[in-house]
Amino acid sequence: MVKATTAQADIPSGQLTGALRRGSVKKNVAAIHVSGKLSLLQRKLSNVLLLNAYDDLTTKPKHSIDARTLCLMIGYNSNDMDTLKAALRSLAETVAEWDMLDEVGKQEWGVSSLLSYAKLSGGVCEYAYSPALAEKLHDPKVFALINLNIQRRFTSGHALALYENCYRFVRTGSTGWWPLDLFRRLMGVDNSAYYETFKHLNAKIIKPAVTEVNKTSNIHVLPELRKQGRAVTEIRFLIKENPQLAMFDIDDGEAVRASVVYRHLVALGVSDRLARQWIAEHGEDYVAEKLSYVKKQGKVESPLRYLTAAIRDDYSEPTEPEPSPEAIEAVTRRAEQRRAEEGAMAVREAEVSAARRDRAARMTRVREVAEARNPTQRDADRRLFLSLLSDQLDREEFARLGWGSALNARAIFAFWEDMSPGIFEDLA
Repeated sequence: MVKATTAQADIPSGQLTGALRRGSVKKNVAAIHVSGKLSLLQRKLSNVLLLNAYDDLTTKPKHSIDARTLCLMIGYNSNDMDTLKAALRSLAETVAEWDMLDEVGKQEWGVSSLLSYAKLSGGVCEYAYSPALAEKLHDPKVFALINLNIQRRFTSGHALALYENCYRFVRTGSTGWWPLDLFRRLMGVDNSAYYETFKHLNAKIIKPAVTEVNKTSNIHVLPELRKQGRAVTEIRFLIKENPQLAMFDIDDGEAVRASVVYRHLVALGVSDRLARQWIAEHGEDYVAEKLSYVKKQGKVESPLRYLTAAIRDDYSEPTEPEPSPEAIEAVTRRAEQRRAEEGAMAVREAEVSAARRDRAARMTRVREVAEARNPTQRDADRRLFLSLLSDQLDREEFARLGWGSALNARAIFAFWEDMSPGIFEDLA
């Protein structure tokens, strides 16, 4: 969420060919900078509110979510409204800033509070973003949503702040150089005299945050330092995907939306993105089981809140205190059936894992082949593939992630099979 700039050396135009002959490229080179002073709880709250509002971000002036459901999704006591009020107040007092090129290539600077307002009334949290900020947050070229499955793994606010700021630059492989005073702002320690000493900043902030990001998230980061004399003046982070957790980024949205479980979730009031995340994280069978469990409870105050708790805490039907012999026999049969089902599921999971490994290997091969081509060829490849995409979401996804776009994986593989026959033949 840091402003990024690019520079081009003075190269005689006669030495350039193809797309490189253009003096400038109209593209967005900025992201949104949000103060790092948010606590871990507040940062998680900000991401959940954005996820809840995202589908209607630019079409509705305000958004709402059941307050206790919100608390459950963040992971704290659903009756602790004072903590929720304090967190919402902090978001309304936090400034978001951007500095970027607009649609016609002119520089645009803007500033807005992270939430324009928030209120709690009748057990519902209502909130809104300023129209200008909502437009930026909804644009995938400017701002990347953080996957809640990744977010909930973090235990440190500094680590989550570092992840968010590095994840924006995963496509470029580097954050670029940040002056240390800017980095301290991103980590929320700019007012601490203790962290003005780099030794303390490195030991207490940088090293622990890097360790947690690399252990917890779908990216690996590596800090590099720039010095003037013996003093460290700038820092940047080299970024690459973590192959162990990169599958969190894969979104087979079309297939998920066709499922019965997805339709039941949406009918219950679950947003599109949250429904897909639940199914991706827990599997359709697990979510269907919890939907069935909630339905059996009869009329409850908030089915959505109850379902959120059931999925998070694995609610299940209570067992009989003193089962009869017939009941024991039935339980035995169900256990045998479950073992058989688990065996079949293990086979299916192995097949899915193999498919995912194959998919990851193919995407790695595509990146290798694409990057081996000269700049003019790479530009032509991207333009040709983009011209084959008719769906706007697919085009935006490819514009954002390039050949790493999981949403377009099948089309990408077919494209490169045509471009380079036998490209995947030696992959196991």
